[in-house]
Parts: sequence; structure tokens; C-alpha cells
Amino acid sequence: MSENRLLTRLDQAGLDAIVRKHGMFRAARMGGARAMLAGHDLSQLSLRGQDLSHADFSGAVLYQTDLRDTKLDYCALFSADLRLANLQNASMVRADLRGACLRGAILINADMTGVDLREGFLTSADEEGNLKSVHDDLTASDSGGADLSGANLTDARLSGAVAIDTNFSDATMKGCKIVRASLQGANFQGANLENADLSMCDLRTANMKGAVLVNVALSLANLENANLAGALTSTPVGPTVNDLPMPLEEMMRLHTLWVGSNGQQGVRLDVSKFDLRGGANFGHACLTMLRAVGSMLYGLNFADAQLQAADLHDADLRHADFLSADMRGINLRGAKVSNANLQGAQLQPLIIGGERSVITDLSKTSLRYANLSGASMRQVNCRGADLSYSNLLGTDLTDADLTDAKLEGARLNPSQQALLDNKSE
Repeated sequence: MSENRLLTRLDQAGLDAIVRKHGMFRAARMGGARAMLAGHDLSQLSLRGQDLSHADFSGAVLYQTDLRDTKLDYCALFSADLRLANLQNASMVRADLRGACLRGAILINADMTGVDLREGFLTSADEEGNLKSVHDDLTASDSGGADLSGANLTDARLSGAVAIDTNFSDATMKGCKIVRASLQGANFQGANLENADLSMCDLRTANMKGAVLVNVALSLANLENANLAGALTSTPVGPTVNDLPMPLEEMMRLHTLWVGSNGQQGVRLDVSKFDLRGGANFGHACLTMLRAVGSMLYGLNFADAQLQAADLHDADLRHADFLSADMRGINLRGAKVSNANLQGAQLQPLIIGGERSVITDLSKTSLRYANLSGASMRQVNCRGADLSYSNLLGTDLTDADLTDAKLEGARLNPSQQALLDNKSE
């Protein structure tokens, strides 16, 4: 990185002092002061885990800065140099990132809700009084290439942004406004772009395999050689709720009767291969022993539902809500459950009398970026499951079978990590 004589260089001790005063400012304590770090060089320093909300980093250099788990909500990062910065799990809600350089930055699982990443240009005067870019050493290649995989970019504004070769895989980008952006070669695999505006974007050679493109505006976008294989659009991928033999509410009533009478009355609910998007709400419902094999259930509400011994293997449950659901003994083998909310869910074995039990099957299930915090996963079969970047903080993993499971970037507390380390020995 080249030197810039117009920047004020801080060492770690000086930065720590400013952070302490900012914390006092945020707590409305005497002696506090807002962190005013515009035009400062903070390269290769650490702000890990700090709360810098509302701080001013305009034009600052944060090259290779450690910003993991840092809170940067509502920060001014206008034209900041964030090349190679580590922002994994950082919160950047409503931050102003116009004109910021994110080349090579790591923003995995960052919360960038409502962030502004549009074009911006910050200038300053050199020693002769001539205006120049504060980062005039940056080249065109420094404009993209950031890793935003799994980041939450809901309602973010990226219009006019240059994000060539940027990794947006598995990111949540609902409602994003990305008009006229340069996105050549960008990776949107598995990303959720529902209701986003990609009008007039350059998406040549972009990878949109398996992306959610429901209600996406693509007018005048250049999709030459873009990979759209398996992308989910508004077009149904099977029979819909309108093709059911009777109203879904009546089928659910008959299913509840079937469960309550041990199969003597009513009819078991079977919606296998159906696309129920936009026409179903299963919150608080009795769905014990439901059959929904290979169904499209993207984004549906199952909060507080009874799903004991349900069979949903190979179903698409991305972004579904299973908050506090009873899922004991459920079969989710091979299902897509990425970005789903399973916070507080019960996934331990279902005891069916005596010493008999049904083990929950999550084998080969995709749970990338899923929230499993506080869930019970005792004795769960997770053989070959993909739990990359999932939130497992406070999850009970006692006797869980994690053979060949992927846990890259998963959030674990020290006791959980020790438990897994002992198993691997």
C-alpha cells in the first residue's frame, strides 16, 4: 500500500483511546466524544468486537484492518479504503459506504441492511492546492472483488457501484437497488435477490446459479453468458396451492383430526412436490407426520409449528422460519435449509414409547448461514450436512453425529468448539 501524506496515522494505543471515549459518548457519560476518524490511517490495526456506531471514517484507510464482529451501524465510511479488511460478522446497518473501496474485503455474514454502496468521490487538496482523490493510488482493479458471501444486504443501495468479480454467494439482498451497476463476473450463487432492482446492470458472465430471482427487475440488464441454472423465479416449479384437491385450510383441519385420532379419522396432509409459496402459513400449525417430500416451501412460516416425525426430505426451505418449532424426529435429509431461522427449535430425538425413538435426520442437508442458536440438536444425524457459517451459539450438540459435516465459519462458543475438537481427536 502506498503512503498518503494527507492522512493522520494512528497507532493501536491511540485508536484504543478514541474507542474508549466513543463508548463513553454512546453511553452519554461525562468525558465522552464521538470517534471522528475521517482522513485517518488505521491500516492493519484492530477494532474487533468494538461498538463504533455513528463514528466518522470518511476517507479513512482501513487497509487490512481487523473489524470482525465490529458494530459500524450508521457509520460514515464515505470513500473509505477497506481493501482486504476483515469485516466478518460485522454489523453495518445503514452505513454510508458510497465510493468505498472493498477490494478483497471479507464481509462474510455481515449485516449490511440498508447500506449505501453507490458511487462517491472524495477529494482533498495537495500541497500545491490542487484537488485530488484521497485514494488516488487505487486502480480500476481495486473497485471490486470483495467477499460479501452470506452478508445481509436487505434494502441496500448499490446503484452505479463497481463490483466486478465480487462474491455475493448466499447473501440476502431482498429489495436491493442496484441500477446501472458493473457486476461482470460477480458470484450470486444461492443469493436471495427477491424484489431487487437490477435494471441496466452489466451482469455478463455473472454466476446466478440457484439464486432467488423472485420479482426481480432486469430491464435492459446485460445477461450475456450469465449462469442462471436452477435460479428460482416467480414461475411455479410444480403444482400450486390452487391445484390442491381442496382448500389448504381444510386439508390442515383434516390432518389435525388424523393426528388426534391416531389415523382413525381425517386424512394425512401430503403436499409432496407442490410449490406452496405465497399461499401457505404454517405458523403454530399441527403438522405432525406431514409429508412434503421435494416441495417448494421457500420463505414459509413454520414458527411454533408441531413438526414431529414430518418428512420434508429434499424440500426447498431456504429462508423459512422455524422459530421455536417442535421438529423432533423430522426428516430433512438432503433439504435446502440455508438462511433459515431455527432459533430455539427442538431437534432432539422423538421418544415414541419405552426405549423407542426417532432420530432427527439432517444428513446431507444444506444449513449454510442458518440460525440454530439455542436449538436442541442432541443426537441429531448431521452426517455430511453443510453447516458452514451457521449460528450455533448456545446450540446443544451433545452426541450429535457430525461425521463429514462442513463447519467452516460456523459460530461456536468455546465449550462447543472444545466438544467438537474432542470428537475429532
